Amino acid sequence: MNPFREDLVARSRPEPCSVVIFGATGDLTHRKLVPALYNLAVDGELPTGVKIVGFARREKSDEEFRTGLEELNRKVSRSGHNDEIWKALAGNIHYHQSEFHDQDGYKRLAERLDAIDQERGGKGNRLFYVASSPEFFDEILINLKNAGLNEAKDGCWARVIVEKPFGTDLATAKHLNEVVNATFHESATYRIDHYLGKETAQNLMVLRFANSIFEPLWNSKYISHIQITCAENLGMEGGRGGYYDKSGALRDMVQNHLLQLLSLVAMEPPTDLTADGVRDEKVKVIRSLRQWDTPEKVAANVVRAQYTAGHVDGNGVPGYREEDRVPEDSQTEAYVAVRLLVDTWRWSGVPFYIRMGKRLPKKSTEISIHFKDAPSVLFGAQGEVPGGNVLVIRIQPDEGISLRMVSKIPGTSLRLEQVKMDFHYATSFGKSSPEAYERLLLDAMTGGLSDWCQACSMWSMKRHASSTSSRRAKRVASPAMASSSRRS
Repeated sequence: MNPFREDLVARSRPEPCSVVIFGATGDLTHRKLVPALYNLAVDGELPTGVKIVGFARREKSDEEFRTGLEELNRKVSRSGHNDEIWKALAGNIHYHQSEFHDQDGYKRLAERLDAIDQERGGKGNRLFYVASSPEFFDEILINLKNAGLNEAKDGCWARVIVEKPFGTDLATAKHLNEVVNATFHESATYRIDHYLGKETAQNLMVLRFANSIFEPLWNSKYISHIQITCAENLGMEGGRGGYYDKSGALRDMVQNHLLQLLSLVAMEPPTDLTADGVRDEKVKVIRSLRQWDTPEKVAANVVRAQYTAGHVDGNGVPGYREEDRVPEDSQTEAYVAVRLLVDTWRWSGVPFYIRMGKRLPKKSTEISIHFKDAPSVLFGAQGEVPGGNVLVIRIQPDEGISLRMVSKIPGTSLRLEQVKMDFHYATSFGKSSPEAYERLLLDAMTGGLSDWCQACSMWSMKRHASSTSSRRAKRVASPAMASSSRRS
């Protein structure tokens, strides 16, 4: 159940709408967005009459577009591929070819959407998903306004989803937001952070505030430190090097996803579960982060690195600077680790370690809460106590929660060993969890805002990340190099 929703009993069913995806030939559309819509159809959550229009620059027919989507859906859908359901969905998928800067293309899009509305019975709800490269965000939004597509008809709605990154720094994020605000109202604007849609991330508030055993211990008296890790085993596959090199690990992941997770871990209990109530407490956390405001402080608390060439499962892989579309002299980090302090009464003196990297041994995103060691008065004579208590919250893969504790090994002697109590979503509830994009797309269709990154929380995260980035940029030191070799 979604803890961020005002109505915890039932989700309102979305009305029929047209979903227009800009950048429709890209990896995000094929791997995430259309499979998410398909899975919603499998679960009976997708409203009848939904039309999907892919907007992109390449020449394609409707049938070519559908065929490419089907091929990947067969591989990635969590629900498997049902030919009958896909056929029904594919009949509502269309392709619209145009350059992003071509105003005539948007006029033709408006005419096409009007025709769809008439065919559907006049219900003109529109959801625009900007999934293109960030360099096209401005002109897409401006051209939507010029074509009148940002204005909802009477009794209908028009909403826009903007995929991260929200600018490269605070200044560009503010510029993008000015363009968005000049086009769509804040209540109709959705800045996507798909980590907030993952089941375990959504369960964080339930874990903390619905279980009395955790909240009394959730402070500096009992917790020694907290780690938030996002490890990816891939490099720059799919030609992502050009985009990634302009952002790096700090901007791509830390200032968006990982600071969002940190705010959920560190926030105070909200007054209610409305979007504003949750957002206000998250913003307080970000504003309480200690600033690393000198090059010396950045050097002491931030580590950057790139991966070198190596072998993965016996296959050769290039180093970061040898990846497609990455400059040979790139200074962009593919790995970053940051030590953060939250200057509040609850978290005084507790370091938060955030790290993210590419080409690491395994794919994993998790939060680990490390509790302080118990006094060794009783068991110190039996040797060192094997580790302390750690609460591990797994975001992906294999979503779940585990608690590490110390136990006696069966036998006549007193020997201690660390053991785990495990909770897995898949085994506990008997079905696969909805993908993050499924949940967030459904929220956008129903008008729910609470799982989304709103403007004021985005500013706070950008301000903190921009401060670290600007101080880092003044340093001459290059990122460290680490081998990418590993075996499964």
